Amino acid sequence: MNDLLQLAVEPAAWAALATLIAMEVVLGIDNLIFISILTNRLPAEHRSRVRRIGIGGAVVLRLALLGTVAFIVTLTQPIFTAFGHGFSWRDLILIGGGLFLVWKATKEIHQKLDPEPDTLFSTPANKVLDAASVIGQVLVLDLVFSIDSIITAVGMTDELAIMVVAVLVAVTLMLCAAEPLAKFIEANPTVVMLALAFLLMIGMTLIAEGFGVHVPKGYIYAAMAFSAGVEALNLLSRRGLKGSSKQPFRKSAQSHERDST
Repeated sequence: MNDLLQLAVEPAAWAALATLIAMEVVLGIDNLIFISILTNRLPAEHRSRVRRIGIGGAVVLRLALLGTVAFIVTLTQPIFTAFGHGFSWRDLILIGGGLFLVWKATKEIHQKLDPEPDTLFSTPANKVLDAASVIGQVLVLDLVFSIDSIITAVGMTDELAIMVVAVLVAVTLMLCAAEPLAKFIEANPTVVMLALAFLLMIGMTLIAEGFGVHVPKGYIYAAMAFSAGVEALNLLSRRGLKGSSKQPFRKSAQSHERDST
């Protein structure tokens, strides 16, 4: 208890907490986009429940991993060497998660471009997915992102209490943003394609990190923010065009009413 009180009055602890919360929120965006895209393929009555399960799984995994910090740190130790690079369990998990993300995003993009495929192995883009399948896929990505975020958190602070608070705050924000984000993505088809492109880029980044090629996160999220800004301008432009296309109709209707009177 005394240790917690000492942390509460230390400015350095608050600075570490704020930085860690920001980092967890940024890392959680990737997870949230994936959950939103997958759950939008479910029947409407199951979407909210599956989103809560997916985000709840992220909480459980992160807190469980925080309880085994000593073990998590060992995941960064090389277990074999290939191509001049020492691969650790963390590297293998990142590569596996990246490959899964690239495969899933590519499959979803293909289904968006070809909603009525000819092959027997493809599924239509409008096909409703099974809730258990979606939960399984979400939990796989939860594990990958959780390990990455916890290892990053361990590198930023030694205080377990700060890590726990940061995780709880970040996941609470994810829970609040899940429903509005999913509805926004569903209402704007072009945003779906942009989000899938984000997932594709994130998957490639995870693979690169697994092979020892460090990609600064700032570059990735700056590119995502710039693309999102351009898409926001496109959405506003389309709304403006819709509004202007209705304007002549209103004017002609008003003139017709004046002529009839």
